[in-house]
Amino acid sequence: ARNMITDTEIKLQGVEALIMALGEVQAERFISLILRERFDYTEWHQKLWPVQSIEQISQMAMAQRQKQ
Repeated sequence: ARNMITDTEIKLQGVEALIMALGEVQAERFISLILRERFDYTEWHQKLWPVQSIEQISQMAMAQRQKQ
């Protein structure tokens, strides 16, 4: 497990990814929505994008960000 990153590193990378995909204001809003509501990521992901891989979703987010 040499390539495993720490919890702190993964949190930082996650926030950076959100900011890149949504912009700072919308990323903050997203985090606040998740904290406010009961949230099960796995269930949400399966319902929202049942057939897409994480890579495909990431590409969609990056393409959307480039449009803005």
